[in-house]
Amino acid sequence: MKPQWVGRRTFLKQVGLAFPAAAAAPLFISAQANSPSAAPSKKLTAKELAADFIIIGGGLGGCAAAIAAARNGLRVIMTEETDWIGGQLTSQAVPPDENPWIETNGGTHSYKELRTRIRDYYRRNFPLTEVAKANADLNPGNGGVSRLCHEPRVALAVLNEMLAPYIASQRVQILLRHVAVSAATTGDKVDLVRVRNLESGGELNLIAPCFADATETGELLPLTKTEYVTGAEAQRETGEPHAKANPQPQNMQAFTSCFAMDYLHGEDHTIEKPREWELWRDYVPPINPPWPGKLLDLIYSNPVTLEPRNYGFNPEKAGGLFHYRRIVDRSNFLVGTYAGDASLVNWPQNDYLPGNPFECAPDVAAKHIASAKQLSLSLLYWLQTKAPRPDGGEGWKGLRLRPDIVGTEDGLAKSPYIRESRRICAAFTVCEQHVGTEARAKVLGKPSDQVAAEYFHDTVGIGSYRIDLHPSTGGDNYIDIASLPFQIPLGALLPRRVENLLPACKNLGVTHITNGCYRLHPVEWNIGEAVGSLAAFCVNKKLVLREVRAKGFLLKEFQSMITRQGVRLVWPK
Repeated sequence: MKPQWVGRRTFLKQVGLAFPAAAAAPLFISAQANSPSAAPSKKLTAKELAADFIIIGGGLGGCAAAIAAARNGLRVIMTEETDWIGGQLTSQAVPPDENPWIETNGGTHSYKELRTRIRDYYRRNFPLTEVAKANADLNPGNGGVSRLCHEPRVALAVLNEMLAPYIASQRVQILLRHVAVSAATTGDKVDLVRVRNLESGGELNLIAPCFADATETGELLPLTKTEYVTGAEAQRETGEPHAKANPQPQNMQAFTSCFAMDYLHGEDHTIEKPREWELWRDYVPPINPPWPGKLLDLIYSNPVTLEPRNYGFNPEKAGGLFHYRRIVDRSNFLVGTYAGDASLVNWPQNDYLPGNPFECAPDVAAKHIASAKQLSLSLLYWLQTKAPRPDGGEGWKGLRLRPDIVGTEDGLAKSPYIRESRRICAAFTVCEQHVGTEARAKVLGKPSDQVAAEYFHDTVGIGSYRIDLHPSTGGDNYIDIASLPFQIPLGALLPRRVENLLPACKNLGVTHITNGCYRLHPVEWNIGEAVGSLAAFCVNKKLVLREVRAKGFLLKEFQSMITRQGVRLVWPK
């Protein structure tokens, strides 16, 4: 059949899909794919959509990649498994973990715009007090984890605002509730990715000269046969002081099913006893060095010293666990706006340790995710009924689950918070000795206060965070060590073999150890922005991705381009 261009309405009739009008774009339709399918013995009958750049996964990195690619002239299709784009900032319900310089020069211009727009959204739409409205550094929740603790749905609204002009101009199309199910490759190139609509069951082939994996667990890597690693590498492979003696591919950081709750003094909002309550009530983490006691307790391992620590919990006073990720501070709003302060629960007490939600059979993954939800509900039930109070009593019955804040029926975030993904086998891998403070000092033979992170000539961004590894499914307690403000090398974004696939989040070329400082919000955004810009640079110039790093004049040209667009390549001295 001769390929043809069709309008949006005709296409929707043909394939029975209902995309929002604002997200529509002219679509390339063909009777069958012109590339071999994952099942070459059968002819492809699914419809095809073509674009310049296909992004699988709509998390923070995916959104940044879409914006960067579109502003540089590409037509982009981005998929997202849930009905919320934004990943860890929205569907996973994790307020931003950021570096101390994020308000000035600690991130890209577009990430700063995201933060500014979030504050402006509150000023435009919420009844703030005059003091809060005038505060240039407004922190809606005044939480301790970030200078910008806010509700996930506000970040969702802002991300949609940032994408709106590109959607309206038909540069970006977003396919919500779609997941990748297979891919076709020819040699070292990805030809197409097939996605399934989770609502209708219909499938589409997405075709482009360049693809990005922005999924939370690197789902595109096995589908495209891109070489990758998982879990902990062996020390003989990486040379890292904190690496394992032998590889442990199933040893990954715990994941967490986050939830939102507020507190209403004098009321009783106790939930029904969770199905796995007895299991989690008595659960002692099987890790080494040992956990201080039961998981459902206020006493846990200090992430740095591993000594017993009680951060405290009292929703009626400042400080402690409730305050840590508080996203609503009533004092910022006019009286009556909120019945109580609200907090997002992503604590040591609901880190899930018994297994991983990927690199296992689908039924096993589903079981782990379901059990992680039961852990979080059990934590809430424990807080409501058993947590110690200052007056000697037990439980805070006024704690109320807030499904509306996370956009679900069960009150738990739409997606689990994944700290560790599949990671590409990259042209260059960032190791502990490149960014870890003590490891770097040893390499350079200098005191730790006189060293800087490795300088990467192919830098495409910056970041900073401690190497922060949560307790793991392989039995490790926290690994929380100092790191230095670092760069993001282009080599860590290039697979060793595959020519037209890029990692757009925490699936870049880092190790189990350095993932601990490259996995947070502003770094993921910078990774996605660099990837979207690189895709545009190469598609527009008809280059193979790795040429940019291999040829000095192209690297300089690309670095100059992203610098002009607000990406910082080096930290100021």
